[in-house]
Amino acid sequence: MGVHDNADSKYSVMGTSGFSKLAPKRPNTVVFNENPNKIARHEDNQQNVQTENTDKGNISLQQQRKSLPVYRLRKRLLEEIRRHHTLIIIGETGSGKTTQIPQLLLSSGIAGTSGCIGITEPRRVAAVSVARRVAQEQGVEPGKLVGYCVRFEDVTSSQTRIKYLTDGMMVREAMIDEILSDYSVVILDEAHERSVQTDVLLGVARRAQNLRKLKNLPPLKLLIMSATMDVDKFSKYFQAPAVYLEGRQHPVKIYHAVKQQEDYTQGLHAYMFSALVTAFQIHRDNPANEDILVFLTGQEEIEAAVASARQVAKQLDGKGYPPLKVFPLYSALPTHQQLEAFKPSVPGMRKLVMSTNVAETSVTIGGIRHVIDTGVVKARTHHPTTGLDVLRVEKVSKAQAWQRSGRGGREAPGKCYRTYTKEDFERMKEMPVPEIQRCSLTGVALQLLAIGVDITTFDFMDKPPKDAVDVAVTCLEKLGAVKGSPLHLTTLGRTMSLFPLDPRFTKAILASVEHQCLEEALTVIALLSGESVFSDPPAKRQQAYVARSRFASPEGDHVTLLNVFRAYTNTKQKKVWCHENFLHHRNLEYAAEVRQQLAALAERANLEKASCGTNTEQLRKALLEGLHDNLAELQRDQAYVTVSSKQPVAIHPSSTLHGTKPPLILFTEVVATGRCYVRGLSVIESSWLTEKGRHIGKQD
Repeated sequence: MGVHDNADSKYSVMGTSGFSKLAPKRPNTVVFNENPNKIARHEDNQQNVQTENTDKGNISLQQQRKSLPVYRLRKRLLEEIRRHHTLIIIGETGSGKTTQIPQLLLSSGIAGTSGCIGITEPRRVAAVSVARRVAQEQGVEPGKLVGYCVRFEDVTSSQTRIKYLTDGMMVREAMIDEILSDYSVVILDEAHERSVQTDVLLGVARRAQNLRKLKNLPPLKLLIMSATMDVDKFSKYFQAPAVYLEGRQHPVKIYHAVKQQEDYTQGLHAYMFSALVTAFQIHRDNPANEDILVFLTGQEEIEAAVASARQVAKQLDGKGYPPLKVFPLYSALPTHQQLEAFKPSVPGMRKLVMSTNVAETSVTIGGIRHVIDTGVVKARTHHPTTGLDVLRVEKVSKAQAWQRSGRGGREAPGKCYRTYTKEDFERMKEMPVPEIQRCSLTGVALQLLAIGVDITTFDFMDKPPKDAVDVAVTCLEKLGAVKGSPLHLTTLGRTMSLFPLDPRFTKAILASVEHQCLEEALTVIALLSGESVFSDPPAKRQQAYVARSRFASPEGDHVTLLNVFRAYTNTKQKKVWCHENFLHHRNLEYAAEVRQQLAALAERANLEKASCGTNTEQLRKALLEGLHDNLAELQRDQAYVTVSSKQPVAIHPSSTLHGTKPPLILFTEVVATGRCYVRGLSVIESSWLTEKGRHIGKQD
């Protein structure tokens, strides 16, 4: 890969981004402005600091806090918070809302003397890194006054008053305590993201607030925060006013590609290549202290891009370029590895971060001056008519594009290079479709019933499609998790709700007890819960195929995964072994953590431990009990169609079963890349469907 000489000829300038592009001021919002003279003096001071080459870290933490817009507006903001039980806070990027408002609530006494202030974040890395920052500002170790709770890590104690946690963790807390009695204040941060867990939490938190009122209990104060949102919709849903905090977003110059890229769903390598070339043009032409952030779609793509970038950086070493350190950033990375991307660059060295949309909002990656936006995101969509979850790459919305560009202006003026044309941008949707309206609702329905709410009557901000709700309820009935009218959980369903998994995976785990293969089921479900463990570098595809064949089973991908994990656990030099066998060490580490968590939950549920050893037919039977709707049958023309909806599908090239033609297969997911592929497969015998006269999915 070469570096183009005409760095900007591929791009046209659009102008500068501003907050007005993200969230226009509404007439019914209270607008808090800073004193312009103060801002000017602050920016002058910042320029002086940069001129003197003094790192921001040398400024005391308290000085940094006092320089933030939220801190300077604290008196008026706290007045508004005191006046309202629920308040919507629109805080511009860089206003300091996420770190400062919880501390202000604590010091002002608004949070009371004992209740906890809970701040929810859509992503684990945001919850952890912000909690650590706030603990540092408070002069305490994380886990004492300030703590965090994410999957695999609960760093809190009886002393904790400020607690950062993911949306999903708070929903799980509500499943045990519907009024969230540990909290005096709940802050829903980054509410605009509208993930499934965020939307569930919006309703659950509002319900907890109302239940406390009905029971004459101490009130729960709710703050809904974001840098951008549909203010009218949130205001109407919560019957609450909004306040608008102006921040210090620096101007970002936007460049668009002059020519259109190849189709996003088929030309993936085209936009990746364009992003990499642009990154190295920036690297060539700009000072070393200006870091680069590239938005890509997923782990496999990011790892390939990181490998390519490191290779090019190595070739450029000693040729007049500054040193370049490349970091991946995606949600499946262990938290400590995600945090590496947030560390300041070494002086004289540039940082290049390849990220999914995990970097769109929340935490600032320090030093970023250049953003490269490929304009795409990986999204899972549920189709109620076919019952299939389809994973595909799709275009982002305008709101997401503006969020991405804003990452370049958090600390200083920046630039954003969009690898798509201005016309492509104009054709994008204004806002992303809320996940609740496009995903499977089976897990949501189970969660809500565990809290005591029927999904068919739950007051969502945006109601999910009725057919999607009906499909979810039918699925839970088939799994034996719910029954009756009104709906309620069965004993099996109550046990299923303990596991933070797709209910179909949980049913497979519970069924594995009868099939005497709990140990194997825990392993395979843990591996399916993360990203692929197989590495497939384009330059070494044949070697990777040979390495994978050592673990391959004619029974399918699930038994192949089991073989990989068994070999991994029996190896001492795990990292070296993974490299030699073209396996992702990080993903196997993650799977081991998930398995440990699932094993603890299985023990809590008193599930009988057992292993099927080499009789892996039992494992496939257990998987069938959970994924009985995910079957595809071979037709006379040697093509596959799904049993439930007659959807034509093909075996994914990455599958162990690719090139074979079993009459009946079970699949884990559908991937759409021009055509529909199924992957995560097991060979199934048709006789198992009615074995012992028992239909798969029959209620207990």
